[in-house]
Amino acid sequence: MRIQLTLALSAACIPTSLAAQTAPTASTATAGPFVKTDAEAVVAKLATELEENFVFPDVAKNYASLLRAKLAAGAYARFADASAFADAVTADLQAVHPDKHLRLYAPRPEDSGRQPQRGGPPAGLNAISKSGWLAPGVAYVRFEGFPGNKTTLDAVRAFIADHANAKTLIIDARSHRGGGLAEMDLLFPHLFAKETVLVGMDTRVAVDERGGSPIIDERVRKIGGPAGVVRREHYVTPASPQSSLATAKIYLLVSKATGSAGEHLALALKRTGRATLIGETTRGMGHYGGTVPIAHGYRAFIPVGRTFDPDTNQGWEGTGVKPNVEVAAEKALDEALRLAGVNKSGDAALAQLR
Repeated sequence: MRIQLTLALSAACIPTSLAAQTAPTASTATAGPFVKTDAEAVVAKLATELEENFVFPDVAKNYASLLRAKLAAGAYARFADASAFADAVTADLQAVHPDKHLRLYAPRPEDSGRQPQRGGPPAGLNAISKSGWLAPGVAYVRFEGFPGNKTTLDAVRAFIADHANAKTLIIDARSHRGGGLAEMDLLFPHLFAKETVLVGMDTRVAVDERGGSPIIDERVRKIGGPAGVVRREHYVTPASPQSSLATAKIYLLVSKATGSAGEHLALALKRTGRATLIGETTRGMGHYGGTVPIAHGYRAFIPVGRTFDPDTNQGWEGTGVKPNVEVAAEKALDEALRLAGVNKSGDAALAQLR
């Protein structure tokens, strides 16, 4: 299994050729029929894929044992449709060991007879939903995700150029669903005044050696690590020449819906002291991996690595990233503006965004 850390904004649109640090959700497509022989092949193949690739080998063995035991006992013989079967398998796996990315997906009827989609999300998709000046010197940008596509990357570059003299930057990640590193790698060099390690990333060694690095990024480098994993660190080198954003006050807005790469962003800015996080503890999706074909049109998102704080060796899987200032998500922008000395509500400031 060869994977690459890139983005899809939701699991329903992840091509089979992509991996992602993203937030899987159950498919909303019309459910296809359940076929017992197909299900048996899917469970057998999924058990092997997990055993060989899941981030924690001991947990992987437990997943595989559970699937094989239930298959032998006839537990996967009858379901209302393919989605019900996929959801049941996912629930069984989560009962063994919870992982918010791990999921089996049913075949999508709309894909019947089609070649699998290749490449990333649509080039025209812009994941910056709002940006501009909220007040003199106070810049604002809202990300729905990090797709790593041309439109979003061009929008990041334009935002940086247009707001390079901001004294305060508010990054809104309250609805951030996940993604890759490309947008961060454009933004971070303008926010840091010196080379800085952001987070650590451990990939299961068997996956790394068999398929190559799952993290294709020029700002991730290999370092020494414990047995069983290939350890890397995501780092930033300052832009040259530096913009005033390197000294700007930064507020990052987060919510309980902020997931995956949005949490990577949050941990990187929090642990380096570069931003004040405002809002709610994030969703708790700390393992990266890929969506891979299993059998008969079924797909699975299989986590193969974890991202963590190099200072504590702790990730955020299942726990989330805790904000510096805890407020309800809908009040986070109000609080950021208050801290920035702007006497406006968030709604009023957004209404006057320019």
